[in-house]
Amino acid sequence: MAEVKYIWPDNHKSAYIGKRVVRPDTLEKSTGIAKYSYDVNFPNQVVVRALGCPHAHCKVISVDTSAAEKVPGVVLVHLIKDKAPAPGGDPIEIQAEGTLLVAVAAESEAAAAEGVSKLKVQYELMDVFVDDQNLAAAEAAKRTKAAGGGIELDDALGEPGANEEEKAWEEKTIQKLFQDSKYVVEGRYGVDVITHCCLEPHGATVYWEGGKLRAYLSTQNVSTTDDGYATALGITADDVQVTCNYIGGGFGSKFQPGYWGIAAAEISRKLGRPVKFLLSRDQELKIGGNRPSGYIDVKIGADENGVVQVWDSHHWGTSGFNGSTIGVTNFPYVFHPKNVRRRATGIITNNEPSVAWRAPNHPQACAITQTAYDDLAAKMGVDSFDIFMRNLENIDIPEKASLYAEEMRIAAELIGWSNHWHPHGKGNKRGSVVEGLGIGIHKWGGAAGESNCKLRVYPDGGVESFCGTQDIGTGTRTVCAMVLAETFGLTLDAVKINIGSSTYPFSGASGGSTTVGAVTESHRRAAQEALAKIFDLVATKLGAPADKLEASKGEIRVTGYSDKKLTWKEACSLIGIRPLEVNAEFKRGNSPLSSVNVGGVQMAHVAVDLETGVVKMKKLVAVQDMGLIVNRQSAESQIYGAMIMSIAAALFEQRINDPKTGAFVNCEMGTYRLPRLGDIGELVVHLHEPENERDRGVIGLGEPPAISGITAIANAVCNATGVRVPSQPMTPQRVLNALRSAKG
Repeated sequence: MAEVKYIWPDNHKSAYIGKRVVRPDTLEKSTGIAKYSYDVNFPNQVVVRALGCPHAHCKVISVDTSAAEKVPGVVLVHLIKDKAPAPGGDPIEIQAEGTLLVAVAAESEAAAAEGVSKLKVQYELMDVFVDDQNLAAAEAAKRTKAAGGGIELDDALGEPGANEEEKAWEEKTIQKLFQDSKYVVEGRYGVDVITHCCLEPHGATVYWEGGKLRAYLSTQNVSTTDDGYATALGITADDVQVTCNYIGGGFGSKFQPGYWGIAAAEISRKLGRPVKFLLSRDQELKIGGNRPSGYIDVKIGADENGVVQVWDSHHWGTSGFNGSTIGVTNFPYVFHPKNVRRRATGIITNNEPSVAWRAPNHPQACAITQTAYDDLAAKMGVDSFDIFMRNLENIDIPEKASLYAEEMRIAAELIGWSNHWHPHGKGNKRGSVVEGLGIGIHKWGGAAGESNCKLRVYPDGGVESFCGTQDIGTGTRTVCAMVLAETFGLTLDAVKINIGSSTYPFSGASGGSTTVGAVTESHRRAAQEALAKIFDLVATKLGAPADKLEASKGEIRVTGYSDKKLTWKEACSLIGIRPLEVNAEFKRGNSPLSSVNVGGVQMAHVAVDLETGVVKMKKLVAVQDMGLIVNRQSAESQIYGAMIMSIAAALFEQRINDPKTGAFVNCEMGTYRLPRLGDIGELVVHLHEPENERDRGVIGLGEPPAISGITAIANAVCNATGVRVPSQPMTPQRVLNALRSAKG
């Protein structure tokens, strides 16, 4: 067999790749046949509910479980390890409201809930701090810690003299750069904490079988959560089987079993019965994961053309009680002047630590970088589009400058920028309503992750693959099927995709927009290697060179000879009695099938009511590159979802903590505000795939379109009103406050 050259088919020859394909599991999901972790039930199963700590900072002194144990239907009360003290044990400090302390297993959900209500816990309250936006208050409360920083100066500025102290010289140089700037802008901008708010809460349905754990876990990391269980339970990973056929949202928060998942397994082992333990809705919002906040004081200096020459910033925020914030190296975002000084401070608050959330750090960094650039345009009285375009000469991936420029022009045409843009605050007013446009640009890595695929081609023509990946709603099953069908010249229903089990070959977690690249790598490699072996068999049968064969429309034929062919089933019959099995492995690195680094542009058109402060979306446009597009329909769908998430973060979503008690006061779906259908406006998606981008291969798409929409909306509101609303979400109250402050 000749060495296989891994390539994608040319666009004009492709049957599936790059086309619009409906997901094969659409029927299962739309009819309710699809079983999520919450839907999995077993005979003799118990349901678990848990007591979440009602205080943001306290010590748990003791727990009295006697009344709970007497509730009819309660079968076990379980103290969660390291969260609640055993009888006579030392108090345990709790640093965030909602932390689970005690789990109650019962025959029904109602009995479990009643058992939780009967628990008696003694607490010792401690000081609380949750005001992450107030840096001065955090410093006074000694709730801060340094989170990095540094300075980069243009080599042309020289170096300190022999007798100059370096810090003093840097300060003098920065100040000189501002003195020499034609335009200087100073601002304070911010983005609040939001929660993951997964539609399917965290948790699992588990049972033990012959000393082995079977876990139906809501996870975006099937292949390695067995290790998480094994380590915590004192068993080996091969004694754990994790299954996740469907998942109702993860967004970066479901990489581990969670201590609730471990507790479910411990309870099941004690009882010898299946256990269902998923978080309640308020617990999901409190402890299921959140995105860190970020606030910034920034000063920029630009030349006469509006090209920023110097950036000087200090940002802060919270990731909960571990006290981190947005990574300092994310600033400034995309735009990167030759002279940059930055400093970061983490705020320690009594909240659950943050976890990864759709392009970690990028949405916040984008919003509190590019609002400053938009304010520069406002100060100069020039078009924001022009300022963004001019500053493409200083970006952190210089080779993408021309691509950004083209995407900006496409987005501008789609939103009608030239027809609707006006100087900030100078647009036409209809009653109390003003309109405006805004822009944001973003980046992401998206390199394919690690993936292994076991492929079997059966003598009767059947094809199936086994891969320990998961479909978190982005169409992983679909793209795997598309790749196999494309390679073998078959229809989608002729191939079977097996995913969602830790017993299948390892594939990476669905995070970092790595999954589509990973699974298409492993499936294309496996399919091309299998096809090469089948070609060798067919070549002998047909008396033709193997390199002259092609697979198309259910046949393998000699190129250019319509009569020299075998049907797919006839070709597979040459395999013999046993199926042809190929194992393909892909590890992250250079590849002809996948690549890294994507960019995108989003533009927003909003209407703002100056009397009520209500912001309404009129239109949001996304132009996105992603290398080679696998499934055009799924790609568009991902971007639509990301745009809606951006609207939510820009206008509605925020975690509100009571400043005195630290309580998360809007932790229910009735109070945690999300956009409704009428809040979305028109969404326009343009997939940017010129041939030179397609040639780069597959690059991850999931996260990048969730980044710059917030920025575009914030800048559109400023363009409409002429006033910067400093922090997102731009609630009506914040809009009105900003308008009043501007009036003095």
